[in-house]
Amino acid sequence: MTTAAVIGIAALAAQPAAAAWYPVNFHFATGFTAGFFFPGSAPAGANDWSCRPSAAHPEPVVLVHGTLENQNDNWGGAAPLLADNGYCVYTFDYGGPSASSPVQGVDSIEGGAAVLASFVDQVRAATGAAKVDLVGHSQGGMMPRYYIKNLGGAGKVAKLVALSPSNNGTTLDGITELASKLGALEPGNAFLSGPCDACVEQEVGSPFLTALNAGGETVPGIDYTVVSTEDDEVVTPYTNAFLPAAPNVTNITVQDQCALDQSDHLEIAYDPVALTDMLNALDPAHPQPIPCQIVLPVTGPVIG
Repeated sequence: MTTAAVIGIAALAAQPAAAAWYPVNFHFATGFTAGFFFPGSAPAGANDWSCRPSAAHPEPVVLVHGTLENQNDNWGGAAPLLADNGYCVYTFDYGGPSASSPVQGVDSIEGGAAVLASFVDQVRAATGAAKVDLVGHSQGGMMPRYYIKNLGGAGKVAKLVALSPSNNGTTLDGITELASKLGALEPGNAFLSGPCDACVEQEVGSPFLTALNAGGETVPGIDYTVVSTEDDEVVTPYTNAFLPAAPNVTNITVQDQCALDQSDHLEIAYDPVALTDMLNALDPAHPQPIPCQIVLPVTGPVIG
């Protein structure tokens, strides 16, 4: 049985019979190309503003995209999977040169965190939830920590699940590698136009990260889960993603669960193992089995 089938069956079992079901994409390359030119559109399963959180999943989930990506191309896997598992799930864009630009997440991280703060309040008002859970990729896994520390997010967030976050920075070569890979996927190959303040702020030892991490990288009362991959070519070394050990911190490496998984920095947001880790972090009382199959960088699972 393929990974998609395994997780799909789990999703169907979690949903009432009348609920919608959304197909889940586990392949970054196809998910990215399908969503790149529609940054203002939410991926399947996201932004149903009539959704009301269930007793089983009382916190709505807000997905935070990474640098040079947007809500649609980053979350073509996670958004439908979460919706299929009974979550109210929401996505947004931040940090782009314009709202219509397919390239987002390039302006200052402080500015992106302010957008997140406003969006979380919007989700809380619409759903009636006191707190949200956050799931982020790359910059999107680190930036919420600024919101939590400096913009009042500590009392509004229950869990933060981060996929290959830049918590302790990356090298300039890592940022260049990210831009190069995304540029190769984007039709027209014009990905590197314009400045990227967020790229500079994510460099190892930047003043931004030094200030963010001063005094501790986590706060009590929030559960943190970091999922990283040994094959990350952007956040290097890959252990720079991890948070310091604490009772409320769980650091996970994909290959410790499945040696066949070769997910890189981009594929991890679509990776079956990482997305199952996400589900288990959000609902640890009902863990789903971790799938294991060959997963290639960028292109995803070989089968399914």
